[in-house]
Amino acid sequence: MKVTDDNVIQFHLQVLYGINVKSFEKKKARVFISGVKVFGVPLENLARRYIPEFGLIPCFLVDASSFLLDRAGTVGLFRKPGSLPRIKNLRLNNGEWCFSTAFPYDVATLIKQFCRELPDPLFPSELHAALLKAQSLSCVQDRMSALQLLSCLLPARNSSCLHYLFDFLFKVSQRCGENLMTSSNLATVFAPCLLPPPNKSEMTEGRFECNGWFQSCWQRDTARQTAKVNYESTVQSSKTLDVKDGRLLSL
Repeated sequence: MKVTDDNVIQFHLQVLYGINVKSFEKKKARVFISGVKVFGVPLENLARRYIPEFGLIPCFLVDASSFLLDRAGTVGLFRKPGSLPRIKNLRLNNGEWCFSTAFPYDVATLIKQFCRELPDPLFPSELHAALLKAQSLSCVQDRMSALQLLSCLLPARNSSCLHYLFDFLFKVSQRCGENLMTSSNLATVFAPCLLPPPNKSEMTEGRFECNGWFQSCWQRDTARQTAKVNYESTVQSSKTLDVKDGRLLSL
């Protein structure tokens, strides 16, 4: 059996923290003639733009977040729903986004819909149980180390997109004095979009426990870490495992 970085990470997760990770199913190649379609399209089929420090990010997410950053002081941003008729019209633009005349609540709702409607969640379903197990660890240091290791298992596309999204949400939370949206509030709103439950009609308490982790993900000091995991502190070893750029979602 070929030993890969992922094998090593999964081994340490099991031995150190008792966390088992489901094997990632090999996805069948999906042919999407998406054109300019944005919603319900796999990340690999979306038009993307290279953003320094983050990598390739869906153009829609870049444009929508840039629009909202200029209006980040809007009260209840991401909590208050937008207008369904206006949102429907925006979605019918087939990717020709003209946000200049849009309402902040409408664009914020579109971002949540975009995340929620991805065929594969930004956090792959294979990692959901492991993430919840890691979040339940009593020792804070163990919890953060385990979550960091799990983030290394994310596909590069997902990691880049999440890194960009969390950085954006951190900036929104910095305006909580105006918009009343703290990190906790934003985490509550985005948890079901990023970690959808198997049965979408119910959200278990365990998934809400991940809110604290989501908050920590978009803290400035850690959102800009480089894609390298130092195992000296994690596995009490002198060995350091370098992870390919883009594989680590900084925690």
